[in-house]
Amino acid sequence: MGVRSQDQGSSPPRSGGEVARAEPETVRGADAPGRRSPQSIARARSLRRGDNMAEAVLWNELKGRKLGGHKFARQVPIGPYFADFCCRERRLVVELDGSQHAESDYDRRRDDFMCERGFSVLRMWSADVSRDLRGVGETILAAVEGRLETVTTSELRFVKARRETGKVR
Repeated sequence: MGVRSQDQGSSPPRSGGEVARAEPETVRGADAPGRRSPQSIARARSLRRGDNMAEAVLWNELKGRKLGGHKFARQVPIGPYFADFCCRERRLVVELDGSQHAESDYDRRRDDFMCERGFSVLRMWSADVSRDLRGVGETILAAVEGRLETVTTSELRFVKARRETGKVR
């Protein structure tokens, strides 16, 4: 048996056909095109750790393509804002709001910003997740599949994207 000159851990030696994994942004640098800044990444991570109970319950239903096979991510940076949940492929943002968000001008500006960038925005009450999780899931699925029209009620707000992008049907 030969002696290795360096400890290479338990991974088998590369045969030449493998593709090396990309370095994390903190190593690669934030100036790489199309990448998020380290501050933005850190903020998203802290928001994920600070999920409220409704967000945690809904995330359990959305993660792993459980909802109609659609991929969702959480606390996604979009410009200066963070979306609670986002299906990038269908350009849908899902926001869960507590009572402090009722008739919020800030949220309306946020929604406008996201819609102008091609995202549709669905706002629902956090309490609805514990009251009717199945109904929340069905509403999200209808929005992501394009079966929901723009609507604003006391229970729900859905605003379609203002401009079409190449990725949206």
